[in-house]
Amino acid sequence: MRECKVEENTAECACTYEPCSRKGLCCECIKYHWSHRELPACVFPPEVERTYDRSIGRFVATQSRR
Repeated sequence: MRECKVEENTAECACTYEPCSRKGLCCECIKYHWSHRELPACVFPPEVERTYDRSIGRFVATQSRR
């Protein structure tokens, strides 16, 4: 089994929600957001991530602008 690199992940985390208990715990983050039919902050551009709209629809919209 692989070891989670929490400190390394936290340094790279794009989430701006400060009280988030899942920062650096990517597996938990993905599981949490997917259970809400969302995607994690790391897949969004910074200007979209700051809106906290992590919906799949918003993700698709950001992809069509590329």
